[in-house]
Amino acid sequence: MTKLTSAAGRRRPRLNHSDLVVVAVSGQIAHPVGRANPYRIGNDGVPRVLPGTGGIVINHRIGDRCIGLAGDHIEPGVALHNNGREVVGPRDGPNTALITYACVGNRALVVSGPSTGKAGLVTGKHGGVNHVLVDFPTEVLMRLQIGDRIQIYSHGLGVRMLDHPDVEVLNCSPRLIWNWGMRADGGALRVPVTHLVPAAIMGSGLGKSSAWRGDYDIQMTDPQLRRRFRLGSLRFGDFVAIVDADSRHGPHFRQGRVTVGVIVHGDSTVSGHGPGVTPLLTGPAQIVRPVHDQNANLAHVLHVRRPAPPQVYPTLIERGRRRPTQLAQQRVPIAALE
Repeated sequence: MTKLTSAAGRRRPRLNHSDLVVVAVSGQIAHPVGRANPYRIGNDGVPRVLPGTGGIVINHRIGDRCIGLAGDHIEPGVALHNNGREVVGPRDGPNTALITYACVGNRALVVSGPSTGKAGLVTGKHGGVNHVLVDFPTEVLMRLQIGDRIQIYSHGLGVRMLDHPDVEVLNCSPRLIWNWGMRADGGALRVPVTHLVPAAIMGSGLGKSSAWRGDYDIQMTDPQLRRRFRLGSLRFGDFVAIVDADSRHGPHFRQGRVTVGVIVHGDSTVSGHGPGVTPLLTGPAQIVRPVHDQNANLAHVLHVRRPAPPQVYPTLIERGRRRPTQLAQQRVPIAALE
């Protein structure tokens, strides 16, 4: 991965913008769902009771660390689910449409409750629970209520890069593409990211037939790979490049291809799970060229807030094995990737 250099001689991607359709879709703020057994069994065999998916996360947003939190699959900001029913289609048809239509970077508007009229943005999709995630300012998160309705202005389905037909765009709004800092450089597309991730450590989410409705997870269980790729410094909203990964028809391993996505939920102690990545771009490695930029985070790119400085944190399992003095030594700023 090269470092981001001057934009001289480069230009942002051209899109089929005039062809795209804006559609309003909506959902309600989802309540967390409890199971009969409150324990989550970690890959270390230890049962833990932790907050998980759903609800309104007040104190962790895009730009904040997602590693080492006392939580499991934490969804920053607001989790949406459409609980409605239509007279046609399957029972979960409205929510399936919501998670398909919503694109990262879309505008979201509160349309019921005490925060009516407040605006936020879509930050990702979480498969399995089938939530759409939305960020709002902290003062708005404090006033939002479970069940409040959020309307999303879907804009991005059908988007194509006119100069790079071999690059497929998924789950991504034109607004995000234009603000991301991508530049066409000859026949290549240089894409700012914070981390490289080897496809070999991707876990939960593999085997799906579509990458349009969720994410797949980075397994954090190998300490050597975690240190080598500095995965302990991942933040909510970071753009990452998964090397040897193809997401055109569902995520899978394929040499010579790259998938670039955004970190949408936090780490997990459960085997095969970890920080979730919603795919945004996928294409041949000779065209999609990741470049390192520590500010390649959704919060920075869309001018939401200043991301936390990237620092390496131990996982929750590691925290349980180490003394506080050892933990403090782990929190050191990371250097730029080479």
